Amino acid sequence: MSSSPGRSFPLSRKLNCSMEDLPEALLTEILNRITRTSDLNYLSLVSKQLYKIEGSQRGAIRVGSGLCTATKAPTSLCARFPNLWKVDIDYSGWVPGHGKQLDNKGLLVFSSHCPSMIDLTLSFCSCIDDSGLACLANCKKLVSLRLKSTPKITSIGLFSVAVGCTSLSALHLIGCEKIDSVEWLEYLGRDGSLEELVVKNCKGINHHDFLKFGSGWMKLQKFEFESKRGRYGLLDPGDVVYDSLYDAQSMDMYDFCCESLKDLRLAHIKTWPEAGLRVLLGKCKALEKLCLQYVHALNDNDIIALSRSCSNLKRISLWLNLQRYSSDVSYCETRTSFTDNSLYALALNCRMLQMIDLSFTECDADWPSEIGFTQEGFLVLIKSCPIRVLVLNNGNFCDDEGMKALSSSPHLETLELILCRAVTDVGMRFIAHTPCLSNLTLRMCPNVTDVGVAELEHAQMLRVFGHRVLW
Repeated sequence: MSSSPGRSFPLSRKLNCSMEDLPEALLTEILNRITRTSDLNYLSLVSKQLYKIEGSQRGAIRVGSGLCTATKAPTSLCARFPNLWKVDIDYSGWVPGHGKQLDNKGLLVFSSHCPSMIDLTLSFCSCIDDSGLACLANCKKLVSLRLKSTPKITSIGLFSVAVGCTSLSALHLIGCEKIDSVEWLEYLGRDGSLEELVVKNCKGINHHDFLKFGSGWMKLQKFEFESKRGRYGLLDPGDVVYDSLYDAQSMDMYDFCCESLKDLRLAHIKTWPEAGLRVLLGKCKALEKLCLQYVHALNDNDIIALSRSCSNLKRISLWLNLQRYSSDVSYCETRTSFTDNSLYALALNCRMLQMIDLSFTECDADWPSEIGFTQEGFLVLIKSCPIRVLVLNNGNFCDDEGMKALSSSPHLETLELILCRAVTDVGMRFIAHTPCLSNLTLRMCPNVTDVGVAELEHAQMLRVFGHRVLW
């Protein structure tokens, strides 16, 4: 069949081409629209050109038990993906039957053959030690390093990273048992380049060690510290009595500032009689997110100082357990860390607060109990701030009258009630009329029955989760 101007070719001739004939720009666009790694792997087998383009485009890779210790596998991976910027080596769940793990030589291959690598995670890598970690000095662009359960790595290897990786801005250490001395921390503090520091379950690192971070606090934007988790339940007769009037925020012995810190989490630490990291609460002017989980010895002075400094606070999570407080030797009070004075201070000074998570451990089921908050103080905070998300765990001070007050909250979208025994079907009748509420979770609230849930059925756009399931 002959062709002429304006006349189309037959369909058979239009399709007489292969993937190899498609423009590279079109193939690149196709690959950019595919997000699942498995799909990319299969698609790259369709043609040599797709294989080549997909390999050059792949920026992130996650390897584990299938990667042997010989250098051949890492070398071939680096040749296949020359532009890797993120490498995640994860041996969680590994057993000897899965084959050998990546060792120091394999890590050397990645560090020397991935010039674009900026993000590296090593999880449960039991064959990598300090000499392997020292290879990362080749990674001049490395920005983020995460070490999780790496049993052979010590402070020596970490110090080599601090010295060699001059672009490092994020460091996570989780379950690294042999890291103890803090020369690496002091060095990173003097350099002042870290913006994110997370340390969890490293028994050789004490929360007082971070006071040696010095000028490093100036640039830090996110900080988490969680010590090895111990007992946080009922008190023993010999437990320490803390001074409820002690004001660590009035001390000027710690001469540093952390005006860039936006995200702070402290968990399972004891700060008394030395102030330690509690002084951070009075120094964080830019703080937006605060999480305190079972931090011993804190009192109202800490939250009051925080509220005066952090007008931008948007999220607060307080997980509290029982402690002994006294400012009078003749009387000792067993309660959670904070009282209504803390709630009033937050209500007065933190008017941007949008998310509140309050959890109380081992407190009596009935009110009054050892919880330092009352419903009155709680509602003052709720009414003063544009709260969108509220989680209340074992908050026995909050009853149906509290639910009635919550129902008038103009911004509340998500409400989660756990072990709130004073809330009944009557409270659900009030909650059903909360103007913006769209997600309600009820867990182990024994006095909310099917009758109360039926009240919620009349509320349009409201989704109810967890009723009965966990009782």
